[in-house]
Amino acid sequence: MTVFNDPLSITIPDPDHYEQKRNMIMRNEYDFTGGVRGKHARAMQAGFSITIHQEDGNTITSEVMPKEGVVVIEPDIRTYFPDSASVNKALRCLIPLLAERHKA
Repeated sequence: MTVFNDPLSITIPDPDHYEQKRNMIMRNEYDFTGGVRGKHARAMQAGFSITIHQEDGNTITSEVMPKEGVVVIEPDIRTYFPDSASVNKALRCLIPLLAERHKA
């Protein structure tokens, strides 16, 4: 049972998912030596442009802005909270504690 007494919110790991992940092999032609994980993450949070140069000489530029309310989770935290549902569930557990703190 969960904190909210909602039996449907219990997460059951899918063993097939872990087996598929274990069987994934990085191809030899991919060389990430010297690569830095998350190198452009901060810049992407502010938005970015995509420019497409078409064969006919035209150029299309699209501005991509993060949706309002987007929260970026740091990589070390992402291992514990891999998706929005897990983050929201954890934060909902903290809300009663924060409410008690504000009363004191």
